[in-house]
Amino acid sequence: MATYVLIPPAGSGPWYWHLLTEQLRDRGHDVVAVDLPCDDGSAGLAEYTDAAVRAIEGRTDLVVVAQSFGAFTGPLVCDRVHADLLVLLTPMVPSPGESPGEWWGGTGYAAARQIQAEREGWTPEQDGDPNVVFFHELPAQLIEEATANARDQSGTPFEKPWPLAAWPDVPTRALLCRGDRFFPIDFLRKLVSDRLGLTADEMDGGHPVALSRPRELADRLEEIRREVCEVTRPAQRG
Repeated sequence: MATYVLIPPAGSGPWYWHLLTEQLRDRGHDVVAVDLPCDDGSAGLAEYTDAAVRAIEGRTDLVVVAQSFGAFTGPLVCDRVHADLLVLLTPMVPSPGESPGEWWGGTGYAAARQIQAEREGWTPEQDGDPNVVFFHELPAQLIEEATANARDQSGTPFEKPWPLAAWPDVPTRALLCRGDRFFPIDFLRKLVSDRLGLTADEMDGGHPVALSRPRELADRLEEIRREVCEVTRPAQRG
């Protein structure tokens, strides 16, 4: 049994993971859906990390899954506690000394989105419409629930540089979604390669994939966990 530690995207809480949590628990795993203080204007990445470490409460066999903006917190957690695996899901991959607020310009995100908008034929209004960019795979009832459970996101954690000088010593994988309209997959493939030296794993789905495809996401996370954890543990024991 593993303990999946789920770190949400910006402006999200544990509810975001509720469908994936059910899938992972049905597979026999413990799940910690971290409640970050995203709506607290005094909380930065240090406080986000503290909240995650407290939620773990000494559990072991950790698989940390950090989505989108959560990828700035996931490695900080792995620098504090021992994790068997870190999975970055549709991630904002951080770089030492770069603040989350600087990430957008430093990665060329705006140009990538412009290319995508032109390729898809979106109008400027569509490009800013969450029903087009985020929720295009979700049924109406789930969109309503997602909107009701959205939380305010403070700008405080975007202000200070990411504090790690190097990536933590933890096996790391990146999982991208081919239908992601918020972080275009070509953009993320290059970012993951440039910043982490990794070839990303991929699956179908849009940005809120834990809501749109929870079963498929659980399957992919389990595949990655088995590839990494069940191969490396015997070698470590020997």
